[in-house]
Amino acid sequence: MSVEQFGYKQELHRTLTLKDLVIYGMIFMVPIAPFGVFGYVWEGSQGMVALAYLIGMVAMFFTAMSYWSMSRAFPVSGSVYAYAQRGIHETVGFFAGWLILLDYILVPSLLYIVSAAALGPILPGVPAWVWIVTFIAINSVINLIGIQFTAKANRYILVAEIVILTIFVVMGLIALYGGEGAGGLTLNPLYNAEKFSLPLVMGAVSIAVLSFLGFDGISTLSEESKGGADAVGKASLFALLLVGSLFILQTWIAADLAAGHNFNNLDTAFYDTANLAGGTWLKQATIWATALSWGIANALVAQAAISRILFAMGRDRQLPKILAKVHPRFKTPYVSTLLVAVISLGSGLYFNGSIDNLSRLVNFGALMGFLILHLSVINHYIIRQKSTAWVKHLLFPLVGLAIIGFVLYEMDIEAKVLGLSWLAVGIVYYFVLRVILKRKPVLELEG
Repeated sequence: MSVEQFGYKQELHRTLTLKDLVIYGMIFMVPIAPFGVFGYVWEGSQGMVALAYLIGMVAMFFTAMSYWSMSRAFPVSGSVYAYAQRGIHETVGFFAGWLILLDYILVPSLLYIVSAAALGPILPGVPAWVWIVTFIAINSVINLIGIQFTAKANRYILVAEIVILTIFVVMGLIALYGGEGAGGLTLNPLYNAEKFSLPLVMGAVSIAVLSFLGFDGISTLSEESKGGADAVGKASLFALLLVGSLFILQTWIAADLAAGHNFNNLDTAFYDTANLAGGTWLKQATIWATALSWGIANALVAQAAISRILFAMGRDRQLPKILAKVHPRFKTPYVSTLLVAVISLGSGLYFNGSIDNLSRLVNFGALMGFLILHLSVINHYIIRQKSTAWVKHLLFPLVGLAIIGFVLYEMDIEAKVLGLSWLAVGIVYYFVLRVILKRKPVLELEG
């Protein structure tokens, strides 16, 4: 399927294979993502960190299946924005895009803050803003050059992350069975009857789910994939299951290692746990791994993803049309890429030191977007197409809706207020767009 049938011109390079897409998704999620937020999930779940990640992976499985269904029906850039726009209605699509913007446009900032926090103890003389500016500059240049260059860089970074993770797993198990922490693997990180409370764990899931955001970013590369109609869907599911399994494994070991210990700083809780497993050298290795994987690799693909959503919404004139400009040589949405860099700089400096609050705000936008995605599947396939694939097109979206809805319900009230405030701004903007500027919906123009 080509973008021409949807009224667009193929402007971006179709160079990405299924393997490239899977690696992109894995890099976006970061196989060692729990390193940066472990302390907050640990505290929120009362030690049941592995359970929080397991629930998160189950919730994202159903979401990945919905992405697969919609990416097959509408293989265009724009992710949830495009799927809701064409699967339900133009107006719903706008607000789906607006909500997912809250996720993607703040994710790079969050990644830079986590990286700066990780490097703080090692190089205390370097201000956090220096790291933030450096990471933004590096990633912007790479993304401007092109997605193929980004894909090549991702492969090397992914290998380095897997090596560090393997070392932690091996050293962690040796330390555990050598008497450290719980003295071996226990079921407590998965279920502790004395402390278990569903609202409690779901509150922790609202932070842990941050680590899974990224598999959905694969859908923003639909117009740069050359793997056929199912490539995006397959890559999303494969990346989710691979990285989700690694999340559960590492947090299970880390939680048992941390048993009986108190953390003075939740930002560095995982690194202190790594110190228990292998000493100072392993602690510093995990710090540098977090800084480089979040600040360079993850932020790199996050910036690429959000620039594609801005490109799609600009192309449809839902946002300023200049955002749809493509570089004549590199074939990248360079205006959108530069805008993301500017926003990342401002929000990164503003939210510096507020990892937990910013992560919840990012997750609110993503989860609200996922809710609309599931509704898009039901409306497009069951109601419009009269599909009889009840499991894939009705059961899976309904289960995904229920789980994500409950996570949102248990989310911190401040995140809800900020998220709904962002939605209110979107309502005002949409009113100006349609009523004052009298901008016609793109699907109406196509018709």
